[in-house]
This record gives sequence, C-alpha cells and structure tokens, in this order.
Amino acid sequence: MKRIFSIAIFVLLATSMYAASKVEVYYFHYTRRCVTCQAVEAESQKIISTLYPKEMKEGKIEFIGVNLDEKNSKTIARKCKAEGQSLLVISGNKRIDLTEEGFMYAKTKPEKLKAELKKVIDPLLK
Repeated sequence: MKRIFSIAIFVLLATSMYAASKVEVYYFHYTRRCVTCQAVEAESQKIISTLYPKEMKEGKIEFIGVNLDEKNSKTIARKCKAEGQSLLVISGNKRIDLTEEGFMYAKTKPEKLKAELKKVIDPLLK
C-alpha cells in the first residue's frame, strides 16, 4: 500500500512540474498615448485573440492591458519588471520583452508583430 501511495505522489508531482504554465501577454501604458502606442495594444490584443481563441477560452493565454497611471498598477508592474510602456510575454519564470518589436511593427507591419508573438508564445504553450 505504501508503495502505491508513493508512486501516486510521484506521478502527481511530476505532472504538476511539467504542466504548461499560463501565458500572459501584458501591455503596460500610460493614460496619454500616441497613435503608435494605441496600435501596439490594439494589434497585440487582436493577434492574440486571432491566433489563440481556443487557448484564451480555456484560460491558457490572456491579454492584459495595464494603465501605469492607475494606483493599483504599481504592484503588477513591479512583479513583471515593467518600467514604462512595455509589451511583455510572461509564463512561469520566463519573461520575454517584445516592446521594441511592438513599436516597430504594430502600426506599419502588423504581420511581423504577429510572427514575433507567435514565435515566442507557441513554445510556451507546449
């Protein structure tokens, strides 16, 4: 009986260690925003919901916009190590900063931003 119990505990621990973490895509911004800043948020959100509708519905991926001017945003910004406007993909202890790509591509080449997000997110969902 002890052996079966030990095996069951081991299996539970092993499966929980290798279970895929939730993927969170954060866009940190301020209240006053330029057209490009607005495009980064809108395009990123659209890309995530287009590429991963099933995963969003299942709660495996989430897009979160955070206004840094709001009082309650400081805690989440600190947790995510966001300083200023940022596009971050976070899963478990992995943090990928796509801010530069977001600002480079969102307004003029959204298909490139889509490719960058997909390249980063797909491996995190496996």
